[in-house]
Amino acid sequence: MNLNSGQLPWGNTLQTPPAYPTLQEDIHCDCLVIGAGMGGAMASYRLSISGADAVLIDKRMVGSGSSCANTGLLQISNDKSLTSCMHTFGQEQGLLFYKLCQAGVRSILELPSQLDIDPHIIPRGSLLYASVPEDVPALRQEYENLIAHGFDSEFWETDQITSVYSFSKPAALYSHTDAETNPFRTVHSLVAKAAAGGVRVYEQTEAQNYEFTADGVICHTSNGRIFAKNVIFAMGYETQEMKKDRGAELINTYAIMTRPLQEFPKWHERSLIWETARPYLYFRSTPDGRIIAGGKDEQLTDPERREIRVLSQSQRLLEELEALFPEIKGVEVEYAWGAVFGSTRDGLPYIGPHPQFPHCYFIEGYGGNGTVYSMIAAELLTDTIAGKSRPELELFSLTRTSKPSPPSH
Repeated sequence: MNLNSGQLPWGNTLQTPPAYPTLQEDIHCDCLVIGAGMGGAMASYRLSISGADAVLIDKRMVGSGSSCANTGLLQISNDKSLTSCMHTFGQEQGLLFYKLCQAGVRSILELPSQLDIDPHIIPRGSLLYASVPEDVPALRQEYENLIAHGFDSEFWETDQITSVYSFSKPAALYSHTDAETNPFRTVHSLVAKAAAGGVRVYEQTEAQNYEFTADGVICHTSNGRIFAKNVIFAMGYETQEMKKDRGAELINTYAIMTRPLQEFPKWHERSLIWETARPYLYFRSTPDGRIIAGGKDEQLTDPERREIRVLSQSQRLLEELEALFPEIKGVEVEYAWGAVFGSTRDGLPYIGPHPQFPHCYFIEGYGGNGTVYSMIAAELLTDTIAGKSRPELELFSLTRTSKPSPPSH
């Protein structure tokens, strides 16, 4: 699958990424992780901490798939609000999902002190603004639900927004507990630390076919076999080429990154910014004074068509950015790109086993909060492989058809 189009922004932010060999022999392991993007990197890192004998492979170079197009927003709030989650899944399960996201963000914020390559993970506030006045009542309801269940949130009226931002909006929620990251550096930092902890990493090593046996999986590559007791598939959106999930939807999404600004606009705490409209626009800054804008999602097209669409969609994103911050009008875009993006119909990622793939687990962090989902998945699956029961996995079941059933304790 051709995942990305256009000019990707992160590659030159790590001058000499660690390199890894190609597999050239038969090997054995407790757990094989397939895919060295964000999901596979986090899983490998957690496996190294747990002491598992693990192997990580990728058919490309580490971090060169969808992670190159990731815009690095890390949030507790999701594409689907807490209110909507509680309506869809019931209060207990909807709240569980948000608590897991909260724990996931906290775990990610702890990473810089644990890793050797600086992942550029920076705590940030988030502003979620009402796109139209009609969205204000739902936004207020969301605020009340967040506060009632112990989440950080402030309800801002128009005057408070205009006092610290260049724009005016009908209302907004502001939180202080989110973050941003450089996804390319984060993936490389996690994989490097996993490798230092004993995980064997192989790049340009494609899994070609699998044999499922009574006591594990045999993964065949061009130059060797991997005999694994367990496999974690962390192939991102390309998982849909291996098995189709009925609830998964793939689309195209777009983003731009400006050149560094001489003077930054009126932008409170350099917060993350997004909106209530769906599909939504979002904005963030970078440590070197650039602005990232993303959105303009549309139906999945062939890569050639997406390449052409990058030009027009990047111009529309620039117009949206200049409408929010008129004082930066004329800013130049240095990077513009489009990418495959996945979501699910019920708003939850897919994490866990599948009955058709024995000894296997999947990380499908589909949705706008994919990096946080990857951390949740890494922690749940590492515990599961170590023999610890994690009933929370039922929430993310790959075979769910309606509301997830409550976890059994």
